[in-house]
Amino acid sequence: MIDWNTTYAAIWRQRQAYLRPVKQIDPVRLNQLLGIETQKQRLIDNTLRFLAAQPANNALLWGARGTGKSSLVKALLNEYRESGLRLVEVDKQDLIFLPEIVDDIREQPQRFVIYCDDLSFDSGDTLYKSLKSVLEGSIELPPENVLFYATSNRRHLLPERNHSPPRI
Repeated sequence: MIDWNTTYAAIWRQRQAYLRPVKQIDPVRLNQLLGIETQKQRLIDNTLRFLAAQPANNALLWGARGTGKSSLVKALLNEYRESGLRLVEVDKQDLIFLPEIVDDIREQPQRFVIYCDDLSFDSGDTLYKSLKSVLEGSIELPPENVLFYATSNRRHLLPERNHSPPRI
């Protein structure tokens, strides 16, 4: 069991089905991220609302490679970990384990961002269903101490369908 008072981040390890505490966190800071001031401020504001137990949104950061999407999420952790922010990284293929991960953290006093880097789905991919149930809830409401932040190089996580006009 992780002591979230002294552990700020963890990575889900599928093979052993556990959260591995991160000992050496990437030290990137918000003031090092230049040229994304508007996006940075929006995510900071959202994260601060979340930390204050006010309504906050899950977030998709999308754009070209190398634009600072992942660095922004890591910098938020470095800025706000003393305020109770924690980060859990999950690979796309491990989204099926989100219910178990959320069960492990839902009763903790800290505020958790579940982070998935480079998220997108291919046609026929069903991994989004576990994500959807955690985000929207099922019979059980989504936990108030969990948000989902993802990065992607694609604006649309699911492939867009080309709809042909009906033939008459």
